[in-house]
Amino acid sequence: MDERDWAILSTLFDEKNITKTADKLSISQPALTYRLQQIEQEMGVKIVHRSRRGVSFTPQGEYLVRYARDMQLQLRKTKEYLQNMDHKVQGTLRLGVSSIFARYKLPTILKNFHEQYPEVEFNVTTGWSEEVVNAVYQEKVHIGIIRGDYNWPYQRKLLMEEGIYIVSKQPIDVEELPNLSRIYYNTDTSLKKLIDAWWHERYSRPPLITMEVDKMETCKEMVLNGLGYAILPSIVLDEGENLFKTRCTTRDNVPVTRRTWMIFRNETLEISVTRAFVNFLDNWK
Repeated sequence: MDERDWAILSTLFDEKNITKTADKLSISQPALTYRLQQIEQEMGVKIVHRSRRGVSFTPQGEYLVRYARDMQLQLRKTKEYLQNMDHKVQGTLRLGVSSIFARYKLPTILKNFHEQYPEVEFNVTTGWSEEVVNAVYQEKVHIGIIRGDYNWPYQRKLLMEEGIYIVSKQPIDVEELPNLSRIYYNTDTSLKKLIDAWWHERYSRPPLITMEVDKMETCKEMVLNGLGYAILPSIVLDEGENLFKTRCTTRDNVPVTRRTWMIFRNETLEISVTRAFVNFLDNWK
């Protein structure tokens, strides 16, 4: 087995489909099928079962996938280490980033970093913060940027703090929120828990949710059109918008705050491009 075989096994396990795997790896379906048969002959075991529903892996095949991914990781680490032995800031920086941060903050950060280090390329994966934590832990990415407080056993650095706001088109009485139409949006667990904890401290009744949408941006558009109020983090709010904003505070008048963190494993700093990005974000505001 070689690097090509590791990619075939890993990708096929994710896609569960010969056609999609062949397209993703830019090889023909017959060539992919032939190589799978060769691996099975070489190992002396059945790796996959094919059916109309797609591909399923045998226990032996799943074991080989784990081996293939371990080898891919070790090869990537070796290449990165060799590229950084002369301490030049070059190579590929792998980032896992919360989707909201990626939309509102990351493009400018990467632009400025690339101007300073033009030999660096970026591989960016976005998603929920929980997914980013797992990606860093599994070493799929060098650095993660997450929103909210998560248990993380390695290094982390605080990037920013932001307020949580009650947002509406017209002025509203905060004490009357349980009687007013609230627009709810899908979000990660940490923000949901933060807002729910604030609500339960302030009110004895549940919110009157009259609309549920997929994301914060959609929610804000609904608020801008006077369809209800929302509770949003400041990252999605612009100064020029015609909205009334009230900071969420506890009964003791303490502002409710959400933190954004940079997380990484300790050994990541051995790679010069990662070390340069960590130092760059240390000075980012």
